[in-house]
Amino acid sequence: MNFELTISPIADIKADIELIIVVDKNFKHKFVKDKKLLKRAGFKAGQDETLLLIEKNRLYVGIDSISSSNIRVAIATAVRELLSKKYKTLKIASYMNSPKCTAVFRAMVEGFILGSYTFETYKSKKSKKSIKDIFISLEEYNGYTLNMEACTKALHNGEIRANATNFTRDIVNTTPDDCYPVVMADIATSLAENSNLECKILKPKELKKEKMNALLAVARASRHKPRVIHLSHKPKNPKAVVTLVGKGLTYDSGGLSLKPGNSMVTMKLDKSGGCTVLGVMKAVNEMNLDVEVHGFIGAVENMIGGDAYKPDDVLVSKKGTTIEVRNTDAEGRLVLADTLTYAQQEVDADYIFDYATLTGASMIAVGQYTTTIMGNSDETKDLIIKAGKSSGELVTKLDFNPYLRKLLKSSIADICNISSSPYGGAITAGLFLDEFIEKRNKDKWVHLDIAAPAFLEHSWGENPSGGSGVGVRMTLTLLEKLAKNA
Repeated sequence: MNFELTISPIADIKADIELIIVVDKNFKHKFVKDKKLLKRAGFKAGQDETLLLIEKNRLYVGIDSISSSNIRVAIATAVRELLSKKYKTLKIASYMNSPKCTAVFRAMVEGFILGSYTFETYKSKKSKKSIKDIFISLEEYNGYTLNMEACTKALHNGEIRANATNFTRDIVNTTPDDCYPVVMADIATSLAENSNLECKILKPKELKKEKMNALLAVARASRHKPRVIHLSHKPKNPKAVVTLVGKGLTYDSGGLSLKPGNSMVTMKLDKSGGCTVLGVMKAVNEMNLDVEVHGFIGAVENMIGGDAYKPDDVLVSKKGTTIEVRNTDAEGRLVLADTLTYAQQEVDADYIFDYATLTGASMIAVGQYTTTIMGNSDETKDLIIKAGKSSGELVTKLDFNPYLRKLLKSSIADICNISSSPYGGAITAGLFLDEFIEKRNKDKWVHLDIAAPAFLEHSWGENPSGGSGVGVRMTLTLLEKLAKNA
């Protein structure tokens, strides 16, 4: 998909189809050309409502108001409608609510790329994506002229962010037989070879030397050996240092605490946190952000076998904290415990964010579309909340409390890997991770449970069914802000 900016009026641009946005049901706007036909067809121009006028080669889509989120979703919805059509070129005017703020413009570009995503790796017959070229007119809008240089930069960054999201989606959607720990390490190595990123891979010998026994226990029964990945983006004079940690369970059978058959389907999604870190690192390098960013991924497969770790085992983590295992399906927190400890050993960061499809309880609490976040500092959590709103991702806080913390007590070890109560499972998982955050880093750390939005049963908004790439744009928004304001 190629984008071209032009100062030519929209009427002078030749294209197979024009995409017209109707804002707040305002059919009197100069870009709306078919008022009578729209009325006759019953088009109300509600948010994301579309109408294709084949005879006019015009597609209309409604938005409630001009905002980044509304534009991104509306464009993605419109593009999905055109995927099966034969239009090769498309033109659209610019819809911005400020001559200087280009966030809406960038969201438009993201909508085109995110909405056109399909995953067809395993299909023998691939669909042909029809739209190749998109012409965006910078014609005067709302009485002001748009700046070509600012819009070009927004276009460039929008492409990077959206392509990184789709890159993440591809890895999430790849089957466990084709994406196991070594493959994730190879992806990271390839990113570094083709960029300025640095990459370090820890193999089993190094993991044993680092005493990452909790992670190694989870990996023990799999024929695919674990890896811990460390990608680094190191500008000369960074405005901040940020550590990202991702859960990379390339497949989770539940171990000896075996999942029901239906629950094992889609368990390729359990690597989503690690995939998000890969996508962010790719984009950070391409945008050359003035923030030092370190991405750590614990890449492991949790399987069954004669060498599997067991309920009743007591593991000695890298930190030295002993963990009683009561459920081998609570494995992600064991992997993250050691990976978080290692990340804090290697990097003295200003912020630490971890991403994990950690609990079904998170989805039960807030529904399928929302990331839940936990931590000790409201100020740090608010950075994520604001970045989520700016990027169009839904995020909400779940508060820690001392009563739930008590439920992780073990009579034979320092801590138990699951709570003694079935309630508050997302929070008790976050509290478990908190035990492995050093005191000096308590207020720097936020845990993001992305179990709900990481893998979708059906498309919604700008997200397709399958892997969504959740967290990529949100994290990049935060990193961009740190690069500008720190």
